[in-house]
Amino acid sequence: MIRAIRACKTAAEERAVVRKECAAIRAAINENDTDYRHRNLAKLMFIHMLGYPTHFGQMECLKLIASPGFPEKRIGYLGLMLLLDERQEVLMLVTNSLKQYPVVRNICSAEMARDLAPEVERLLQFRDPNIRKKAALCSIRILKKVPDLAENFINPATALLREKHHGVLITGVQLCTDLCKISTEALENIRKKCTDGLVRTLKDLANSPYSPEYDIAGITDPFLHIRLLKLLRVLGEGDADASDSMNDILAQVATKTESNKVAGNAILYECVQTIMSIEDNGGLRVLAINILGRFLSNRDNNIRYVALNMLMKAVTADGQAVQRHRATILECVKDSDASIRKRALELVYVLINDTNVKPLAKELIDYLEVSDQDFRADLTAKICSIVAKGTCFTGISSLEDITVSHVGSCEHISYVGLAAGNFVKDEVWYALIVVITNASELHGYTVRALYRAFQTSAEQETLVRVTVWCIGEYGDMLVHNVGMLDIEDPITVTESDAVDIVEIAINRHASDLTTKAMALVALLKLSSRFPSCSERIREIIVQFKGSFVLELQQRAIEFNAIIAKHQNIRSTLVERMPVLDEAAFIGRRAGSLPGAASTTTVPSVSLPNGVAKPVAPLVDLLDLSSDDTPAPSSSGGDFLQDLLGVDLAPASQQSAAGQASKSGNDVLLDLLSIGSPSQTSSSTVDIISSNSSNKAPVLPLDDLSSVSLSSKASSNAAPMMDLLDGFAPSPPTENNGPVYPSITAFESNSLRLTFNFSKQPGSPQTTVIQATFTNLTSNTYTDFVFQAAVPKDIDATLKRDEEVSHEDDCHILP
Repeated sequence: MIRAIRACKTAAEERAVVRKECAAIRAAINENDTDYRHRNLAKLMFIHMLGYPTHFGQMECLKLIASPGFPEKRIGYLGLMLLLDERQEVLMLVTNSLKQYPVVRNICSAEMARDLAPEVERLLQFRDPNIRKKAALCSIRILKKVPDLAENFINPATALLREKHHGVLITGVQLCTDLCKISTEALENIRKKCTDGLVRTLKDLANSPYSPEYDIAGITDPFLHIRLLKLLRVLGEGDADASDSMNDILAQVATKTESNKVAGNAILYECVQTIMSIEDNGGLRVLAINILGRFLSNRDNNIRYVALNMLMKAVTADGQAVQRHRATILECVKDSDASIRKRALELVYVLINDTNVKPLAKELIDYLEVSDQDFRADLTAKICSIVAKGTCFTGISSLEDITVSHVGSCEHISYVGLAAGNFVKDEVWYALIVVITNASELHGYTVRALYRAFQTSAEQETLVRVTVWCIGEYGDMLVHNVGMLDIEDPITVTESDAVDIVEIAINRHASDLTTKAMALVALLKLSSRFPSCSERIREIIVQFKGSFVLELQQRAIEFNAIIAKHQNIRSTLVERMPVLDEAAFIGRRAGSLPGAASTTTVPSVSLPNGVAKPVAPLVDLLDLSSDDTPAPSSSGGDFLQDLLGVDLAPASQQSAAGQASKSGNDVLLDLLSIGSPSQTSSSTVDIISSNSSNKAPVLPLDDLSSVSLSSKASSNAAPMMDLLDGFAPSPPTENNGPVYPSITAFESNSLRLTFNFSKQPGSPQTTVIQATFTNLTSNTYTDFVFQAAVPKDIDATLKRDEEVSHEDDCHILP
């Protein structure tokens, strides 16, 4: 059978052979063929390993287990472990047979474990060492299934620790380790009675002469070494006396074990873990950290990686000892293996303190220039975090100290942005802007440094964003050379030159939406700071009124209106950004503080699925949010209200908000392109009318297009209309109930079809659609036929108007 299956060239041929063999095995099972039963079960196990169903052979396993011959029993137990699992009810039928043979370690349910526990406990004292070893393995499986039985195995398990046979001893050590993890009583018992014995066993093992039976790479039984060290780690954790008793042997293992073989490195790694877990011993921990330092120089990437992981844990215990290996850790940052680079970079960040922040930052910045592109994003983020961390460490006692500290931060982060190119994460330029806003005495120096950098590196997106933002905020300082430092060379920049930089940034082909949006905001601010360039700036902004990107189009329209019609409030609108909270920003990046980048708490936007989405820090950097904006209400319309800028509060709240809120409906209708209804004193948009005072369900047509208006017209034009470039509201009309906009369904050179919508009082589920046909030619239509198709779930009735000729016809198509 095996030869036939392997000779198959296609999956179909293999399935055909398997079906044929399974049919023959079923026939043999039905005939109760005892001579070939074990051979048929062997075939079923091979078929099972190929992935085909073999459930029909489960009872054959039980029959072979019950047979008297050893070959049959062996095949039966093997089939039991392969073809059955712990959830099969058939397994209960074999419990009595299992009491005679310890196969519980491979397949065992909780009920079976309880039934077989006394038999396994008895076998732990059997004279044959192989049986005792298997019984210990079964005991481990039983304890995992039924931890309540732990107290029954404490004494037999401790007796196994005195065995001379390594196979029995290693299973006994593992059984005691599991007992200590499961039961506190077992932990105290083994710690009190067996700690000294385990130390002697490990000492004898470490000092034992060459034994060919257990020798691996010149080390006697490294597997037993490792098991003993793991058990000592459990016993010594949290207990000073037990830790003192094992200090000498741990030092001996750490110093005598050779590290040029894999087996020796495995023992040393477990020894280091044990030393770092037991109670404090300064000398031993330094020895353990030195071993990890040697691991970092190993050629094996796996050994270096586990060493970095252990050093991450060791920093909290003895940071000074880890600092001695700082140079080796820095070399790991430059490793070719990506996982080692990332882990080493995290360890370097943990090692930062006030004494080494400058050399470490310099080393990483130097490496940034030659690092792989895939690694630059993580590397730049960590470098900027290190620079910010270094600023916090610096002792600041005077204005000169503040200047030196922030100049270093700005220069380092700016240089990182130049070296990393377009692989800089958003958090990096966020951090740079936070540092800049907090260094008020360096605003002029920073904007001049960025202006110079832009001249040579205009293709780097991150640098362009920060430069545009700084020119928008501090462009006047750039032109007038405000805040010159001794380390600077004076430069001559005109107002037109500053505007040129922003124009280049906004017209770059590679600039994304964020960069262009920031450039538009910068132009608006420069229009107030540079009155002589106001008209030129307006011409640049007007170019984006026809942009296909809605965000840019809206900004262009609003900013153009501000420059052209609102000079009296423009200077107030474009004031400089307030100082951003640097401590809150650093804390949020570290994960300790939620929130946004602004100094005030910005409310989360309530999404339709109930997930709170915080406002992005970019909103504050673009100066799009106001600290005076009230928090949105908890109504269902908050999300769309925030997007459209419409105040949809209840009438009692609107009356206190002033007359400006009355224009909300016009803005919404203009954005939805459904006309300009009358301006009223209590405007409420039905499309998002889920207020706290009105819980009625919204009808489908209302949800799509209805606007509910009241009777009185407002006499004042809404100021928000001017921001949308002068879209004025239509003349006031009387309140005749809900008003729905008309639509032109079809129009050609000869015919126009218009739909008017209305609802009858008392019948909100019914919508009346009046179709008006207009002949745009001088000819007369004859045999005019109108057909309407509606979905099957809508009932429609078509009625002929009295003015329509009876010769015309109308049809409804379902």
